[in-house]
Amino acid sequence: MNKSAPAGGHDGHVVAFYADDRDLTETVAEFLHGVLRTGGVAVVIATPAHRLALQAWMEPAGVDIEAARADGTYVDLDAAGTLAEFMVNGWPDPAAFWQVISPVIQHATETATAVRVFGEMVGLLWESGQVGAAIDTEALWNEMASRYSFGLLCGYPAQSASSPELSDALAQVCLAHTFAAGAPPDLGRATLPG
Repeated sequence: MNKSAPAGGHDGHVVAFYADDRDLTETVAEFLHGVLRTGGVAVVIATPAHRLALQAWMEPAGVDIEAARADGTYVDLDAAGTLAEFMVNGWPDPAAFWQVISPVIQHATETATAVRVFGEMVGLLWESGQVGAAIDTEALWNEMASRYSFGLLCGYPAQSASSPELSDALAQVCLAHTFAAGAPPDLGRATLPG
């Protein structure tokens, strides 16, 4: 049985293992929609295709994305472009990560009491074979969460996360999170948080 992202509250660091783009869109949209409909801020750091899919889901659900962008309650950034701003020689530079991400999160938390963030930068790193960089980026997110109050949902493609030779790294990813939505194929439930 797959767990789904928690519907209430805005704290925690959730990992979502998704089977396909539709699965990811549903999980992320439900996670963000809750905070948007209660006056919070949603931050999306995703690929262009996933940002478009989220917009297509949100608008029929009553969220005017253009208006939300204009009033700062919906912030969307390109995952690859954002990664490029803080990666140095294939690794996340902690100071650069803070310089790039902190102003976005700080502004969101000063604007609203509830903030939720979806990020797939770690998933992009994982899929490109930069597994250690993905784990380090998760640790940087956890450090940021110790300073600002926000919920974070990280997306990983289930197929690439289920490689047996990466099981130790996957266990580290799972331990960096407080809750899991979905599961990579053939992954024992014992390694999942929550």
